Amino acid sequence: MSETDEMTMRAISQDVHGGPEVLREVRVPRPVAGPSGILVRVRAAGVNPTDWKHREHAGFLNRTPLVLGWDVSGVVEAVGYGVTLFEPGDEVFGMLPYPYGVGSHAEYAVGPARAFARKPAGIDHVQAGALPLVSLTAYQALVDTAGVRPGQRVLIHAAAGGVGHVAVQIAKALGAHVIGTASAPKHAFLRGLGADEVIDYRSTDFVEAAGEVDVVLDPFAGETLSRSLEVLRPGGIAVSLLAATPEHAAKADGLGVRARTLLVEADHAGMVAVADLVERGLLRAHVEEAFPLADAAKAHALGDTGHVTGKVVLVVDAG
Repeated sequence: MSETDEMTMRAISQDVHGGPEVLREVRVPRPVAGPSGILVRVRAAGVNPTDWKHREHAGFLNRTPLVLGWDVSGVVEAVGYGVTLFEPGDEVFGMLPYPYGVGSHAEYAVGPARAFARKPAGIDHVQAGALPLVSLTAYQALVDTAGVRPGQRVLIHAAAGGVGHVAVQIAKALGAHVIGTASAPKHAFLRGLGADEVIDYRSTDFVEAAGEVDVVLDPFAGETLSRSLEVLRPGGIAVSLLAATPEHAAKADGLGVRARTLLVEADHAGMVAVADLVERGLLRAHVEEAFPLADAAKAHALGDTGHVTGKVVLVVDAG
């Protein structure tokens, strides 16, 4: 390997926003771990809806060239000044700080040490690379925001999607009665994950079918969030992954319930909790397909269909 190769790395970058065809493999400078940071040799990195949305539109990241990716599973290559949690050679997984710490669709990624946890030994890097963003989103929604308790009824929309299928498992681990919405072909999959009830949103009005619930996890906002407020018991909470509007807040106040908007955050304690659920056999990622890094455009094209069950993952370094 030449000195130039040692100082650079392969990455998937884009110079403009648009369809999957704007993604291309390039060589860019290898990042360096700064104070409190670690450099990770990426083995696998999940692809999430926020990736293909930011590929198409600027979103939070109004800059190009742009390397996408927040999910990371890999091996610590180097640690920055003051890091005590990890050493080179440790296997870790985590989410780069959302949204501005982006950049995991590459051979190496840097992030705060406390954005990571040790990878559970019982899963491979593809499984681990699929988990961070969706698991932290679900955990922060259900545990930190909603405070789900045993016996509560939890309604999860898009339950077969990336966040949804993880949220079903976390809610079950918390002792909740879980109701999921999904198309009929995905009902068996959700029951296999532990869903107690599944509603076909295409043929059934979830407001009538769900009955009263304590918590709603909603990735859509808009009309779905507005109608979800109607199924909440007094004092219940709907956690939206897209912005709740003043109209949602006013309706929630009138019904005696709450509507909150969640933006996922990098979280060491959350990642440790996720790892514990994995190690206890209570959480797993469903990976619909894994692609080599060079085929990132194909991964994005699959995501663009809007019909991914679980997660899509890029395999960066098979190790």
